Amino acid sequence: MSVINPTTNTKIDFQRRHTGLSESYCLDTTPVLQRQMAQESNARSYPRRIPLELKRARGVYVEDSRGQVYIDCLAGAGTLALGHNHPVVIEAIQRALSSEVPLHTLDLSTPIKDAFVQTLFDLLPGDFARNARIQFCGPSGADAVEAAIKLSRTATGQQTVLAFHGAYHGMTLGTLSLSGNLGPKKSLGGLLAGVQFLPYPYGYRCPFGLSGEQSIDASLHYIRHMLSDPESGITQPAAMILETVQGEGGVIPAPDRWLQGLRSITKEHGIPLILDEIQCGIGRTGDIFAFESSGITPDVLTLSKAIGGGLPLSVVVYQGELDQWQPGAHAGTFRGNQLAMAAGNATLRFIQQEQLTNHVRSVGSQLHRSLLGLQAEFDWIGDVRGRGLMLGMEIVNPTSFDSLGRPAADGDRARKLQRACLERGLIVELGGRHGATVRFLPPLIISEAEVEHVGQILYEAAQAVNGLSN
Repeated sequence: MSVINPTTNTKIDFQRRHTGLSESYCLDTTPVLQRQMAQESNARSYPRRIPLELKRARGVYVEDSRGQVYIDCLAGAGTLALGHNHPVVIEAIQRALSSEVPLHTLDLSTPIKDAFVQTLFDLLPGDFARNARIQFCGPSGADAVEAAIKLSRTATGQQTVLAFHGAYHGMTLGTLSLSGNLGPKKSLGGLLAGVQFLPYPYGYRCPFGLSGEQSIDASLHYIRHMLSDPESGITQPAAMILETVQGEGGVIPAPDRWLQGLRSITKEHGIPLILDEIQCGIGRTGDIFAFESSGITPDVLTLSKAIGGGLPLSVVVYQGELDQWQPGAHAGTFRGNQLAMAAGNATLRFIQQEQLTNHVRSVGSQLHRSLLGLQAEFDWIGDVRGRGLMLGMEIVNPTSFDSLGRPAADGDRARKLQRACLERGLIVELGGRHGATVRFLPPLIISEAEVEHVGQILYEAAQAVNGLSN
């Protein structure tokens, strides 16, 4: 059938059929996939679960080398806010190329860079933007996090950093030190010293064995007590860092009241609050920035992914009183990527001018209702959570329980569901503890009809997984 995407006014032929992928698909289907297996690093990740050779893409759709079309609910791990090859992004890149602007400028200024900065600052809450400074970082979000930690340590003269269980801040040694997942750390030494981990408000599996408001109260009480206890063993922190919505950790949104409590605590103790919105920012949750719903203002904000319009770009934006590092204290050869700034500016302006956050809230609610409908029918869907178009379903074993009496996470069944979705033309990703959370990060332009189609595929895939279990 043909699908019209109303946001981009484009048409794609979407042939609905099963791909019939087998476990050996990546070994024997195409020469390209065979060479990838033979030549790429053992550290590669996505091709192991999504063994596709992609040929072209537009909007929310990608097509592989066999002509099979998929709805892409991964979208570059949230990078492609406007989907693949959006006209305003392509036009901005082409215009930049034809202008003969230097493509590589280090941190020298250009009209393209200035336009990007002004657009970004216009999107920031007024009380944050009024005294803000921006530092362009290396191409990845991890470098923005590294910069934020260096900035905070320089400004405060302290070393300790407070981070949270389940966090994901990047794959450098420094950012892995701040992240919860133990897998990548096992064989590494030299991690960042002075990191203290705290419990994140994971309502479905509260580490205090509580739920709802009691869970929030317990978490805030624990942190407040820790910081005021002269026997806590924790020296005065240089910063507290967290994701407003944990992404790789399993799509776990921080409750607004918890964020408000943290902001109060960090102000009381003079601790810079760093919000990592590399994945959850720029419209993803139904607000331009995910922290806006709580009414708080951070001291430092790290941004990447969507701000580059699909091209590599990262920044750290922070309050002016922290701007105490010296020239050259943080640098990077590719922090002057003009094409990314042009694409990013076009993306930000489109989101702002088209009021795309309203659309995200609407279709996000539609997808959320669809996931709740699945949960009501399949007892192995333990929890549905998220905000806007950043949603997750935690897959569980309803007959096995963890130490707190919750159904145990079932990563094996989650992988089967992901595979069944792929076989039916839907790309989703996994995350969370034991890889048991099915994650949805579709482009923000996804239409109601496309969300409905996603729901239909999910239902068929869930029935197939049920059949495998019987």
